[in-house]
Amino acid sequence: MFNDKRKEPPVDAALVLNEATAQLGRFSRRRFLQHLGTLGGLSLLTGCSISDDASVEKVLSRVSKLNDTAQAWLFDPQRLAPTYHESQITRPFPFNAFYAENKVPVVSADDFRLEVTGRVAKPAAWSLPELNALPQAEQITRHICVEGWSAIGRWGGVPFATFLERIGADTSAKYVGFMCEDNYFTSIDMATALHPQTQLALRFDGEILPPKYGYPLKVRIPTKLGYKNPKQVRAISVTNIYPGGYWENQGYNWFGGC
Repeated sequence: MFNDKRKEPPVDAALVLNEATAQLGRFSRRRFLQHLGTLGGLSLLTGCSISDDASVEKVLSRVSKLNDTAQAWLFDPQRLAPTYHESQITRPFPFNAFYAENKVPVVSADDFRLEVTGRVAKPAAWSLPELNALPQAEQITRHICVEGWSAIGRWGGVPFATFLERIGADTSAKYVGFMCEDNYFTSIDMATALHPQTQLALRFDGEILPPKYGYPLKVRIPTKLGYKNPKQVRAISVTNIYPGGYWENQGYNWFGGC
C-alpha cells in the first residue's frame, strides 16, 4: 500500500470561483451540472486537490449558489418526472426525518388550519374539509433522498397550481415558503410551485396520509430531492424575500432538483 505524504497545494478561493464560472461557457449545460456540485468537480475545474483549507467552505457556498442558478436555468416547468405502475410501489415506504419515527408530531384534524400569507389575494386559514373539497389528482412517482436511496409512492391531493390559483397567488413572485408542525421549513421557486406534478398531498397509497408520511398535509414535489418535500405543513407564504430552509441554511443546495 502506498503512503503518499506529499503536501497538497492550498486552495485559491478566487481561482475556484472564477474557473467555475468560466465553465458555463465551455461545458455543455448538462455536463457542467454533472460535475460542478461535487468536490471532485471542483478538482476538475481547478486542476488541484481539495484540502482542508479554511476558504473551502466559503468557496463551496458560492459555487452552490452558482449551481442553483444553473439548475433553475435548466429546469423545464412542463417536463414531467417519470411515473410508475402500482405494482412498482415500494412497500413499506421508508420513513425519513431529522428525528426518530416515535417523535412524529400528532396533529388534530379538527384543529388543523393551513395558514396562507404573503403575496396572495385571499390570505386565509384552510381546514382539511376545505382542502379535500378542491379538485384532486393522483400520481405514482419516485421519492429521491439526498442520502442515496429512493422509493416509489402513490400520492393523492390538490395540484399546487390549482391551490395557488384559488388563493390568488402572485405567480410573478420568486418563492413559496413552507413551515411545518415540527418546525422544519423549506422553500421552492415559483416555476416548481406551478409544475403540474407539484401537489398538496392528503393521501398516500389510497388512504388518508399516515402521520409518518406527513399527515395531515405534505407537499409532494417529484422534481425535487426529498428534503424539498416538507411534511405536516401548517403554513404557506408567497414572497419575494428568500425564505431559506432547514437544511439549506446548513449548506444544502437550495434548488434541490433531481
